[in-house]
Amino acid sequence: MMRKVLVCEDEDSIREFVVINLKRSGYEVVDVNCGEDALKAYDEADGAFDVALLDIMMPGINGMEVCKKLRAQSPALGIIMLSAKSQEMDKISSLMIGADDYITKPFSISELIARVDAVCRRVDMSYSKPEEVTSITSGPFTLNLKSRIVYKNDMPLELTQVEYQIMEYFLKNQNTALDRNTILNHIWGDGYYGDDKIVDVNIRRIRMKIEDEPSNPKYLLTIWGFGYKWTSGQKNGQNK
Repeated sequence: MMRKVLVCEDEDSIREFVVINLKRSGYEVVDVNCGEDALKAYDEADGAFDVALLDIMMPGINGMEVCKKLRAQSPALGIIMLSAKSQEMDKISSLMIGADDYITKPFSISELIARVDAVCRRVDMSYSKPEEVTSITSGPFTLNLKSRIVYKNDMPLELTQVEYQIMEYFLKNQNTALDRNTILNHIWGDGYYGDDKIVDVNIRRIRMKIEDEPSNPKYLLTIWGFGYKWTSGQKNGQNK
């Protein structure tokens, strides 16, 4: 099945360059030049997109706002932000509002295609792998592998596909210290172009959704200088 990508970029030359190469790589593409049209195109297609590429800086509704609105409608949509800025806060802000990845301009087409391919692979892996076990329980959490929903005290959590995959990985490896590169390779795939800060930002997002006190986590613990570890919250540990 041909994957469908929504491209929102206000610079004509960049948008045309991206569209041509995505089509050459076998993707179906809908392209627009402003945030308003991106939201309209998404609604008109009933959300039938696999990935959205969103430029951050645009007149009118900017890419950040489009990202928020699309993420609110679909936790499964892959969202990649395009930015001319390289500042750290720009990247972190994109991820904190629900983006799966970001690319800093100028970028090579091979990098862009690799990022889009990686997002699509994550979706494929998420929804096609057979599971013998139907759920995993840890403390107040239950992860249902069939419905792909995580519950805390029987209340469903609103997680993006990346957040769900990270939770699944940790719950399948409870009480095991996982380093950032291992998490990065498992979730984003080998050969990921970005850096491992994307792991830290997603951990922050997850903590905001699962912890009673995100600044003093009880379940998703930091192993300083190494990575992270999941516990059921029954024991004390290094927990910031």
